[in-house]
Amino acid sequence: MSRLYLARHAEALPDEIGLTENGRRQAALLGERLVGAGITRISCSPLARAAETASIVASALPGVPVEAVDELTDFDPGDDPAAAEALVARFADPPAAELCITHMFQVGWFLRAVLDAPVDRWRALNSCNTGLTVLRWSPGLPVFPLVFNDQSHLPPELRWTGFPAELRVP
Repeated sequence: MSRLYLARHAEALPDEIGLTENGRRQAALLGERLVGAGITRISCSPLARAAETASIVASALPGVPVEAVDELTDFDPGDDPAAAEALVARFADPPAAELCITHMFQVGWFLRAVLDAPVDRWRALNSCNTGLTVLRWSPGLPVFPLVFNDQSHLPPELRWTGFPAELRVP
C-alpha cells in the first residue's frame, strides 16, 4: 500500500512572493498534522508560495527531503494536456508516502485522473490553502481517495482561505 498526500500551498501574499502570517501558521499546522504519517519525501512546486509552505512543513518532519519539481508548478491543465499527464505519471503509485505541495488546479486534475472522471470535471475540485487530499494505492485495487480538501488541522479562522467569499463554508 502507498499513499500520495496532496496539499495546496498555504495562503500567499497578493504579489505571490511568499506567505502571509496566516499562511505560515497554516503550513506549520499542516506539518504538525503529518507527523507520524510516514512521509518519506516532500515534492513541491518551484513557485515561492509552495516552496515556502514545503520548507515550513518539512521543519516538523526532520530528515524528510524536499525537492522542487517542475510538474507541480501552477498551470491550467486544460491548456496543457501533455503537462497534465506528465504530472499524473510522475506521482502515480508513490513508493511509500509522499507529500506534494502544489496548487489548486493540480490537486483537482490529479483527483480527476485517478477517479477517471471526464476531463471537464476537474475545475469543480477546488482546494483550500493547505487543504489535504490523500490518495491510496493497494495491490489489485483501483486508486481511491481517502480524503479530499480536509482542513481538520486548521482552526476555523484559517479554513477556506483561497476560496472566493461566496464559496466559503461558515
